[in-house]
Amino acid sequence: MAVFERPAVIQISQERAHPALIEARNLTVNYEGDDTALEDVSFRIERGDQVAIIGPNGAGKSTLIKALLGLLRPSSGTFELNVPREHIGYVAQHEAVDWTFPVSVRDVVMMGCARRIGWFKPPKREHQRIVDQALARVGMSDFQHRQIGELSGGQRRRAFIARALAQDAEVLILDEPFSGVDSGAQADLMAVLDRLNRDGLTILLSTHDLDLTFGRFPKVLALKRTLIAYGEPQHVLTAETLSQLYGQRLVTWQNGREVSVFVDDHHCTNC
Repeated sequence: MAVFERPAVIQISQERAHPALIEARNLTVNYEGDDTALEDVSFRIERGDQVAIIGPNGAGKSTLIKALLGLLRPSSGTFELNVPREHIGYVAQHEAVDWTFPVSVRDVVMMGCARRIGWFKPPKREHQRIVDQALARVGMSDFQHRQIGELSGGQRRRAFIARALAQDAEVLILDEPFSGVDSGAQADLMAVLDRLNRDGLTILLSTHDLDLTFGRFPKVLALKRTLIAYGEPQHVLTAETLSQLYGQRLVTWQNGREVSVFVDDHHCTNC
């Protein structure tokens, strides 16, 4: 285990009687030209957690996810994973998928079985059963023969969650899953995630939806290139934290009282 000379910027008070499922220690990620995307980020995710990552454009949310998936190499610090990376399911941003590709929903979910099927081998009955179960768990059985691009935004997210379930994921990571999804589909998607979390799946997702974050997630990780705050929503949802994250605010009045509304203009596909 590596020894780090510099302590974490943010001290997180959490139970340490057993190893975390995921632990970042003093994580720093630099891009070319010494552009720092993440600096000295430390946190722990326990098995069964449901964590929302929030932050403005360029905060490093997608960078953090890519580092966790092994797609980016930290400049310093480490991730300690007590789960095989092949058991980490990933649902990318809406824009990152070619929706014209001629595959059905069932084909997409079957891709989750690729490691178990092997190269150039047809799926067996066992793999068909796994796909059936995954589709049922996300409520997509009736759409399994549709071309993936014919689905609505919420249905597409659920199809890719089913693919993660088919690969026997223990951790599900989603990058902006609610982007471009209407309120009804968002509610359906959250119901699926809540049900999977109750079944034992650890869930980590990035989002710009603060109302949803603080109303539905037991833990919130506030990121702005470094860790601003991490913990239960009532400890993260403070004027001080949101001011550090977003900087600008609109001041409105409600029932004679000043109310601060923080604004995040998040037209970004890599943040």
